[in-house]
Amino acid sequence: MNSVVEIDARGKPCPMPLLLLKRAMKQAEQSKCFHLLASDPHSEIDIVRYCQLNHIQCRAEKKSETEYHYFIES
Repeated sequence: MNSVVEIDARGKPCPMPLLLLKRAMKQAEQSKCFHLLASDPHSEIDIVRYCQLNHIQCRAEKKSETEYHYFIES
């Protein structure tokens, strides 16, 4: 079973959440599951679109007006 890599991008403006996700995906050797936390509302557009373009599963959850969670499986 793969472990989940948590990426905390809260407080960081776009495009930082996407850049942090890309870096984590590149560095992860075994993990294929990522949990990204973000506070920038524009991250939803960036993260979901990136995953669609790269055929990566992504589930987005808006926890509040300032908190978004993304569950990504590559």
